[in-house]
Amino acid sequence: MDSPVVAQPKPYLVKLECGRAYFWCACGRSRRQPFCDGSHTDTGIEPRRFVAPRTEEALLCGCKHTRGGPFCDGAHTNLPGGSPLDDPDSPANRAIPLVTEKDGPRRWLDGGCFIVCPKSAASAWRGNLRHRRIVGAELGARYQTQFLLEAEGARTPPVSLGASDAVLLVSSGGGEVVISGRAFPVQATDGVYLRPAETLELVPRSGESLQAFLLASPPAALEWPAGAGDNFDRRFPQRVIAVDAARRTAMGSRFFQILVDERVGSRVITQFIGHIPRSKAAPHRHLYEETLIVLSGRGCMWTETRKATVAAGEVIFLPRKQLHSLEATCAEGLCVAGVICPGDNPSITYYD
Repeated sequence: MDSPVVAQPKPYLVKLECGRAYFWCACGRSRRQPFCDGSHTDTGIEPRRFVAPRTEEALLCGCKHTRGGPFCDGAHTNLPGGSPLDDPDSPANRAIPLVTEKDGPRRWLDGGCFIVCPKSAASAWRGNLRHRRIVGAELGARYQTQFLLEAEGARTPPVSLGASDAVLLVSSGGGEVVISGRAFPVQATDGVYLRPAETLELVPRSGESLQAFLLASPPAALEWPAGAGDNFDRRFPQRVIAVDAARRTAMGSRFFQILVDERVGSRVITQFIGHIPRSKAAPHRHLYEETLIVLSGRGCMWTETRKATVAAGEVIFLPRKQLHSLEATCAEGLCVAGVICPGDNPSITYYD
């Protein structure tokens, strides 16, 4: 059996029609990429037949090394030429202006992309829980709503996101999260998953504050039930996922670890944490909507005609299909926590 040929070290963006059968080229030799033209004869590598479950845009594997054929799974990022970098000092990049003007707590880039300083956003209190809305439909988000929660002192009042899935990223402090009456210890950089209709309470450690980013998909408002209830979904007992170097996934010189995804019950949200060494990725796009929380380091977010600095504590919002490139500008690189929705793999990118 021959080995597959890399047709191109990036996926193919195609429009699939619901109910139609396709034959994805697995050998890489077809001249009708990403579909089969019969060139696999005598290679021992058969095309993959699949029927599109819905009419949608999809990314089909071009490197032929995916483990989830016919769809891209990011395997191309670890092949030669599969995770290209860009020169921030090229003449074209040096001509892109730096955005410093603020619209309240936000700096706007192209296509509805923005960088927000959450602690400058308007806040409200519910008991001892301060909450700030930092991403929502009124700001261009289609698939998510995000809040910054800050708890001090005792256990906070219960909060719910209604019928939406929700994830929490503990950004500082520690203590417990209580999900519909069941307590879990947490510390900074832990990811937490909430099933629809469950309630959340934060319990900071004595003398500390507990800060966390809460994101819901589909978009939802904070609800304040009278009590915590006892509707914990016991089918999904694992709710807190900690950083574990053994679970890292390489993406060229970068790496990430999935925290929350379908393995713990999440239906539409994938949460991850990752590191970007000093470098600038080549401009690319995603088919999902994304937010990135900068946990440490300094960098620059680039779009087509604008760029803006980013620093620890800030949040980047990226609409679906927005061209962008995140650069780490400091020696220690950037540590970021991200959420994609709807989506299941943050390494799946495509280029124009």
